[in-house]
Amino acid sequence: MASIVVLGAGIGGMSVAYELRALLGKDHPITVVGEGDHFSFTPSNPWVAVGWRKPKDIQIGVRPYLAKKDIGFEPAGAAEVLPAENKLRLRDGRELAYDYLVVTTGPRLAFDEVPGLGPDGGFTQSVCTTPHAFAAWEAYQEFLKSPGPIVIGAAAGASCFGPAYEFAMILDADLRKRKLRDQVPMTYVSPEPYIGHMGLGGVGDSKGLLESELRQRHIKWITNAKITRVEDGVLHAEEMDARGQPLATHELPFKYSMVLPAFTGVDAVRSAKEMCNPRGFVQIDAHQRNPVYLNVFSAGVCVAIPPVEVTPVPTGAPKTGFMIESMVTAIAQNIAADLAGKPADHKATWNAICLADMGDTGAAFVALPQNPPRNVTWAKVGKWVHVAKIAFEKYFLSKMKSGNTEPLYEKYVLKALGIERLK
Repeated sequence: MASIVVLGAGIGGMSVAYELRALLGKDHPITVVGEGDHFSFTPSNPWVAVGWRKPKDIQIGVRPYLAKKDIGFEPAGAAEVLPAENKLRLRDGRELAYDYLVVTTGPRLAFDEVPGLGPDGGFTQSVCTTPHAFAAWEAYQEFLKSPGPIVIGAAAGASCFGPAYEFAMILDADLRKRKLRDQVPMTYVSPEPYIGHMGLGGVGDSKGLLESELRQRHIKWITNAKITRVEDGVLHAEEMDARGQPLATHELPFKYSMVLPAFTGVDAVRSAKEMCNPRGFVQIDAHQRNPVYLNVFSAGVCVAIPPVEVTPVPTGAPKTGFMIESMVTAIAQNIAADLAGKPADHKATWNAICLADMGDTGAAFVALPQNPPRNVTWAKVGKWVHVAKIAFEKYFLSKMKSGNTEPLYEKYVLKALGIERLK
């Protein structure tokens, strides 16, 4: 009998716990360690920030659903990972021993790397967590009483640009519905070398597609931009040239701003320096396994993936929900194989499929695999993407309640996009 601890109760953690239980039966205890009692469907946070969803619409209490699958739950959160001792120290001082550890914590939000950034003591909003998104909605309600300039963007080192594009266009759609758009100049500020880079070196004609969408919505943009500081009502940024040398400085006034931060590993994980890179992300091999501690696996935003390419202002590689599904499937298969004395040689597909909502339409980006050269790469716009995003939300929340382990991205999304499964 092996004890398995899953650190993190998000998209990756809940999914891998269910997949492990389905593969292993009830012979091995599985415990999920989360921070609080709720799972949040983070892709819907931009909708929460404009009031199109309420937090209760995208959150569920996880304990009863995990219990139905005989999976334990600890809501105290982790204070420290002790991989040399095969232990996890919880924030309440207790320790959990494990035979296998699966790290799916998501990131630490590095607002502190830019003075004045973030909702806690800073001057910008965030959609990275559901509480942040709800705070952004409260700030937006105040903004609507006296509209003015909006600045949306991402800090240097950010790695998931989809929510920034989504939120800019969702705000545009919401303001048009309210007949207020003519009172609100909007600017998108990003470290990407060009619009549509997305940390992926572009996907299909994502550059032309997103430039066109921003243009028709009258959203100006500044790329190769490093946000240096934020003051109350003013965002300061340096625009760089292709060599990373300062080209221009910008002082952008705003009445409302949402900026995605760079990510690092969470404190509990990055304290185990020997299993992480300098930013605190978990090092993994091709099988999602840590090369130093072979009983530690990891999936999701907390894993170390090098940038697709070097950019004048640093950008990271995104780790999308569909990619995470393939990661957790590989982990579950590898732990099951290891327990059976077989080679743990299963690999994730690392395909990137992004459904970006734009309020009244949407954009789909497909990169198979994520890093070039690719077998498939394209980007398309249509109202069907908006509908697909809503369907994905409903499916995934249902999956978190039922414990369904069916790989959505392979059975439904790839087929819907006319793409055969790629081994």
